[in-house]
Amino acid sequence: MTPFTYTRHNRTPRTVVILILVYAALISLVILFDAVWWLIGLLALPTLPALWDVVRDTSAGLSLDQNKLNWFTGNRTAEVKLSEIDYVRFDTRWDFSVRVSLITISGKRIRLPDESIPPHAEFESIFEQAGIRVERHHFSVF
Repeated sequence: MTPFTYTRHNRTPRTVVILILVYAALISLVILFDAVWWLIGLLALPTLPALWDVVRDTSAGLSLDQNKLNWFTGNRTAEVKLSEIDYVRFDTRWDFSVRVSLITISGKRIRLPDESIPPHAEFESIFEQAGIRVERHHFSVF
């Protein structure tokens, strides 16, 4: 098995453009419609985590080799030995996002952070090449 590495940086041109457009729209509300500042502040609050990620240029990702799976997001890191993984569960949610969970031999479920996983089709084939069983569950509630 060839080692696999995936890294995603949060300071992408797409994220920067979206933030610029959102802040331009909020400023235009103030200028054109004389919106109150506290309302604009409330509307800007959900953008602060994305702004923080862009300013700090945080990254997330994972690596898989013959012995273990490592993942990281921001300052948090974790790893699991491949020998401890019973199977990997891919859950497609109602919003079409895919959640990935590692089910250990002891029955413990470890959910991988969404920002650290690669596109699910590629990720699924990587696990299959490593000889790890993969289960797909579409539109489940849990």
